[in-house]
Amino acid sequence: MNTGIRPLAWSAAALILLIMTAVPVLNLPAVFLLAVPFTVLYVLLTPISFAVHATVILSLALFLFGPVILFVGLFFLLPAIVMGHFYKRRAPARTVLTAGCVSILGLFLLEMLLLSVLLDIQMTAELAALIRSNAEALAAQGALPAGWNAEMTEAFVAAAIRSLPLTLILASFMLAVVTHWLARRALARMGIEVPAFRKAREWMLPRGLVYAYLAVIVLQWIVPEGDDSYFGTVIVNLYPLLRFAFTIQTIGFFFYLAYQRGWHRIVPLMISVPVLLFPPLSLIGVFDTVFPLRKSIGKS
Repeated sequence: MNTGIRPLAWSAAALILLIMTAVPVLNLPAVFLLAVPFTVLYVLLTPISFAVHATVILSLALFLFGPVILFVGLFFLLPAIVMGHFYKRRAPARTVLTAGCVSILGLFLLEMLLLSVLLDIQMTAELAALIRSNAEALAAQGALPAGWNAEMTEAFVAAAIRSLPLTLILASFMLAVVTHWLARRALARMGIEVPAFRKAREWMLPRGLVYAYLAVIVLQWIVPEGDDSYFGTVIVNLYPLLRFAFTIQTIGFFFYLAYQRGWHRIVPLMISVPVLLFPPLSLIGVFDTVFPLRKSIGKS
């Protein structure tokens, strides 16, 4: 068991971040960081010692803020255990990220199920009510575009509900990425090496994903707009998800180009901003996947 000061410091960090989730404004950054100290603790300690530290952290939070914050702590504790377990096994970074993303997504779905069954709270209904109330408040302030009406609000509500699966997937992905990126660096500073992601210039998607992307585009033309069926919802969520994947591929291509041309690292980082903001640029990633664009630039 690691009995040094580091586990105590990381336990204190976990408690502070958990408390911050109950503070307006501070809660958003705290949510993105909360799994990091738990992940580091799991790697540093034996399972029994980790259980003791986690129990003390959650008990103090429960005493200070009540049962709601306990559920928040448990939500981020479980993915941290999953990712920490794979770190201990020296699993590849892709495996760690996938496991973390899937565990967070599973917890999102479980939370929605429990809210529905135990408290009769429907997340889709709550989301719709929140959008309508915000739209009414903005309309009262004259902040909505000219000509905005109730039908447009309802169309926006329907689109938001249909896109909920995509939102949950992207949220899970971002939480897992932030946790891995920070936890890996923290562990490296303590002399614990864990596998890193492949360098951005080496990112490559499987070619088969292009055919899936083309199929989804064709199906989008076929499926009527506003189709609320299961199939329509799948298509609506798959399209932006695949487009995001090829956006990442585009960024990888520019990092490869910068590497071959000897550009400063800031150049591909600056290019990444318009790539993320202008979705049609993801087509570069599509062409990079289908055709040997990188081979025409130079040797890797």
